[in-house]
Amino acid sequence: MNVLGIDIGGSGIKGAPVDTEAGKLIEERLRIPTPEPSGPEAVAAAVREILEHFEWSGPVGVTFPGVVTDGVVRTAANVDRSWIGVDAAALFGGARVLNDADAAGVAEMVFGRGRGERGTVLMLTFGTGIGSALFHDGRLVPNTELGHLELHGKDAEHRASARAREEHDLSWEKWAERVQEYLAHVEMLFSPSLIVIGGGASKKADKFLPHITLRTPVVPAELQNEAGIIGAALTARP
Repeated sequence: MNVLGIDIGGSGIKGAPVDTEAGKLIEERLRIPTPEPSGPEAVAAAVREILEHFEWSGPVGVTFPGVVTDGVVRTAANVDRSWIGVDAAALFGGARVLNDADAAGVAEMVFGRGRGERGTVLMLTFGTGIGSALFHDGRLVPNTELGHLELHGKDAEHRASARAREEHDLSWEKWAERVQEYLAHVEMLFSPSLIVIGGGASKKADKFLPHITLRTPVVPAELQNEAGIIGAALTARP
């Protein structure tokens, strides 16, 4: 079953058809910069552009960087706040819509580093913000949004996201100190058996993970930045 997966992020909107049996993109993905401002109509136009590019008429799964319940957006930390209360599923023509990190986590649990893992597995995506997907014995606890845990009086993602590293011009080693502090906090809260690091930073895992020391094993996502697209497609399979 082939399904179109679309991953909406704070800086880019990426999409590609996915072979959901193999967990692989079957065409080169299309990336469109996230519109500024990133309101619903502008983002919907970008989603339509991806649909038209692939001449797609089949099932579609879409991720969103915020809490999504029953297709309705409840929070919008890294996109325009006008999204709050929008029925995104209806806006995207009946697509299956879910939180972006949850989608990435689903993909990693089925086809990546979480495959076959029991107990508590935590997927954390480091990009424009910090997304989270929490699993227990393979079952997703949706919309955890652990990037908004408070550290030093502010959202953790304001200190430890990949965007924070770039904005503060931090070396990989200095940024790793902030990531270490954040990961130690979530380790204390959830005592996971495995932490999977995804998002854009996963492509450079060798630059910062060697500086991370926890009791919990910490590994880079196997699907890297394609996990959101693949997870969106998986959740939209008929």
